[in-house]
Amino acid sequence: MTKLFWGIMTGIALLATSCDKSAAPDPAPADQPADKTDTLASLKVMSYNIHHCNPPSKPDYIDINAIVGVVKAQKPDLLALQEVDVNTSRSGALNQAQEIANKLHMRYFFGKAIDYQGGAYGVAILSKYPLAETTVHRLPVKAGTEGEPRVMATAKVTLPDGTTMRFGSTHLDAQSDPANRQLQVRAISDIAAGESLPFIIAGDFNATPDSDVINALDSQFKRTCQVCAPTIPASNPSKAIDFIAYRHPANKFDVAGHQVVSEPYASDHRPVVAVIKIEK
Repeated sequence: MTKLFWGIMTGIALLATSCDKSAAPDPAPADQPADKTDTLASLKVMSYNIHHCNPPSKPDYIDINAIVGVVKAQKPDLLALQEVDVNTSRSGALNQAQEIANKLHMRYFFGKAIDYQGGAYGVAILSKYPLAETTVHRLPVKAGTEGEPRVMATAKVTLPDGTTMRFGSTHLDAQSDPANRQLQVRAISDIAAGESLPFIIAGDFNATPDSDVINALDSQFKRTCQVCAPTIPASNPSKAIDFIAYRHPANKFDVAGHQVVSEPYASDHRPVVAVIKIEK
């Protein structure tokens, strides 16, 4: 796409990209193990659209323990969640981000996309390591599309050896027209271009690898899969729309492993897990 096209699209956006700074993320549970001081050789990263912890086979049933069990089996260092409910009536007025983090003994930050049923709905970041500079980046929506507001939540993560990186969780527009997703991924790419820290992003992009949306993502990030296994629907997946991607100013990241977890019950998406090697 030309620069002129993107200028026009951005100019007619209903919601310009903005960000909300959070004073601090919620702390780790009291029994969170002390941080190590050794140097990490790799990071295990997981992305999971959790469908507000509602198994598709059980309408109106919330099963947080099913989501926790799936995550616990993978033991990620960093976890990006999408479709997270906080204090909504449909999910039992429970802070799902906090509850999942407590059960996993991880720190967390919730990024609200919209108000919903008396509470909030959005994305979350969970981490074994300290979080700071937590931010909700509000992504643009094209005027007249009635697109639901979308966000990218980011946090600075401090690794055991004291080095820092940025981690993000996002969930792009789901409409059949890709116009909003194109605006949103361009906004994410612009944020990444101005970032000096190593940056890992994970989420539900609602776009397949052959789309212009993922091509735009690839302009700033490297995905942990190039031939990507499908992630939806969970019962019999046919499309890959959930991805983990990274960028490092000194090219110190590389992929040591990537998989889509075979999990058909807990959500309508299958989770994605990648091991990102940190070169020294």
